[in-house]
Amino acid sequence: MSITYNFRPGSLQAWLAKYESESLPIQKKHLGQFLGLWVTEIGEMHQTVVMWGYDSLSDRETRRAAMESDPEWRRYIGEIWKMEAIRAQDVKILRQAIPR
Repeated sequence: MSITYNFRPGSLQAWLAKYESESLPIQKKHLGQFLGLWVTEIGEMHQTVVMWGYDSLSDRETRRAAMESDPEWRRYIGEIWKMEAIRAQDVKILRQAIPR
């Protein structure tokens, strides 16, 4: 799964710091296979791509439900929305077409 976030100019660094220190530990606890986080250097600016690996869509649904019921996650999400940093979010479920 990949999630692309588009940010308001000037807000990305604050979001990244908060994501790394607060969100990532919660997500790793619940979501499992963190594949990485990338920031655009060429192309559309103020953008990140985060990737997570799941065994199946059912696995993803179970893990997301557990995370969304976690009070730490709900607190974090509330604070993120108050930052008004994220302009848009695009979630994609990807299927591997050619093995590594």
